[in-house]
Amino acid sequence: MNFFDAQAKAKRATRWLVVVYVVATLLIAAGVTLIVAATLAMMSDGQFPPQQVLIGIAVLSIIFIVGSTLYKTARLSSGGGRVARDLGGTAVSPDVQDPLRRRLRNVVEEMSIASGVPVPEIYVLEEERGINAFAAGYAPGDAAIAVTRGCLELLDRDELQGVVAHEFSHILNGDMRLNIRMMGVLFGVMVLGMIGRMILRSSRYRVSYSSRNNKGAPVVLMAGIGLTLLGWIGMFCARLIKAAVSRQREYLADASAVQFTRQTDGIANALKKIGGYSQQSYIHDADAEEVSHMLFANGIKRLGSLFATHPPLTDRIQALDPQFDGQSYPRVELRDPGDIAEPGQVAGFAEAGFRPEAAQVSSTNAGEAMVNAVGRPTAQHVNYARALRSSIPERLYDAAHAPGEAWLLAIALTISSDSPHAERQLAFLKEQIGQRRVDIVRELLGLLREAGAAYRLPLLEVAFPIIKNRPDDHKEYLLDLVKRLVNLDDHIDLSEFCIYTILRNHLVQAADPTLAVRRNRVRKKEARQAAVSLVHLVARLGTPGDTAAQAAFAAGVAPFGRWATDYVPTGDDEPATEQLERYLDVLARLNPAGRESLVH
Repeated sequence: MNFFDAQAKAKRATRWLVVVYVVATLLIAAGVTLIVAATLAMMSDGQFPPQQVLIGIAVLSIIFIVGSTLYKTARLSSGGGRVARDLGGTAVSPDVQDPLRRRLRNVVEEMSIASGVPVPEIYVLEEERGINAFAAGYAPGDAAIAVTRGCLELLDRDELQGVVAHEFSHILNGDMRLNIRMMGVLFGVMVLGMIGRMILRSSRYRVSYSSRNNKGAPVVLMAGIGLTLLGWIGMFCARLIKAAVSRQREYLADASAVQFTRQTDGIANALKKIGGYSQQSYIHDADAEEVSHMLFANGIKRLGSLFATHPPLTDRIQALDPQFDGQSYPRVELRDPGDIAEPGQVAGFAEAGFRPEAAQVSSTNAGEAMVNAVGRPTAQHVNYARALRSSIPERLYDAAHAPGEAWLLAIALTISSDSPHAERQLAFLKEQIGQRRVDIVRELLGLLREAGAAYRLPLLEVAFPIIKNRPDDHKEYLLDLVKRLVNLDDHIDLSEFCIYTILRNHLVQAADPTLAVRRNRVRKKEARQAAVSLVHLVARLGTPGDTAAQAAFAAGVAPFGRWATDYVPTGDDEPATEQLERYLDVLARLNPAGRESLVH
């Protein structure tokens, strides 16, 4: 299954989730109507309320359930970090010195570079001793990865990398967005049960029930019991939904982790340690039920196989290690953190002799190779990323993690490699941000040129968490400034434009994580016009001479089929960057199959 197939499968699962949610909502609304009708009958000597009242109760119940779902979804719209913080997660800062947390950040940064996504926010659930982790968010630009304290302290580097690779699979396959939607849906389904349990726990009603002076107390208690029973029905539905959606995705994520790291021992041994550890993978937070479907392993005790959100532990291990007998779980207990430090992996600036080499793609079936590479890093990519990250010049690495310099590094990344044009850009910058900041940009630019082009995109990915946490007006100013730099003197550098576009897209995702969910599907005619115009623009900019550009355009639109001849490229009188931005904004709304066709 390639990246686009996985994305399409996640969309289909979302549609089934909506169907089941509608059915569960109607069943629960019917149950609430019966409970309220019975309660009112008890209070009026057996006389049931009229039909209009029952219909009103049903409608109000549906509104309440849907409203609860919308409330929870809106609460989660601030990004994956909100989920981690709600569970008690503590952010791992870029300048963290603790060896274990430094190792975690190194592993996450390596996986980000290997897979071409911005570094997510990183959290540790300090109070959770079980071995577990999760990824949360709507899109890579607002993603967060969290691991438990047990995961951090009990796993070695290879095992931790296997777990992180598993979570990155969820980020790349579209599972995160599905999981966030499920959290909102499940909250709506279970909220009435929560209210029922609150009523039953109320000591006031328990005391009132024993008082003969309060004849309404038994009625309230019966309502609480009824709502609690409905809550169990809601939880039954919720767990069935989670189990149906999650299990196969966990097998897929395990397999992807092996593909990423090219070794089964890491993730398999992490799963074995869960089986041999007294705390296993359990989460003791009260919200564990809500997030159980997005965890690395089962987070809830005593969950029957029918409702389990994850396949049996032994089955997952045997899928990775067929020789495992299901009994040989190692005995594991928390160790002294001082025994786990790996100095060679903590410093971050080893392998100084590493020099990146450009990847070569065969022209034969290049489209197929590119499609299969999207969102599918291999062990070669991960090893390359690990060496590249550890060889980043220390000054650039520090700048990428410094709140006052990360945005200046982003500016330096967009400066042209053409020296005369770069000087014009720096002169323009002096007018905008002052000489002191321009001196820093010039210093970083010199180091970037010395290091080589292969470091530019990884540095942007590493710096992104710092940049996205700047105030909104600062981020708007940065994007406007970078765009003006790219367009300066109508001198177009495609690499500059790509850095700007990636930065813009990630910041838009971080500012409004639900934007991708709310986007309207693009109309076929609009998408086809944008696709043909995009190919024409790339052919014109990337090919010297009109004859060669026309041949390149013809080759580029050939995979589209006969319909491409019905569209005339547009936009020749506009700046190239304006055209690119407009075409890409349209094509970003394609479904996964359309995106795959466009990459071809």
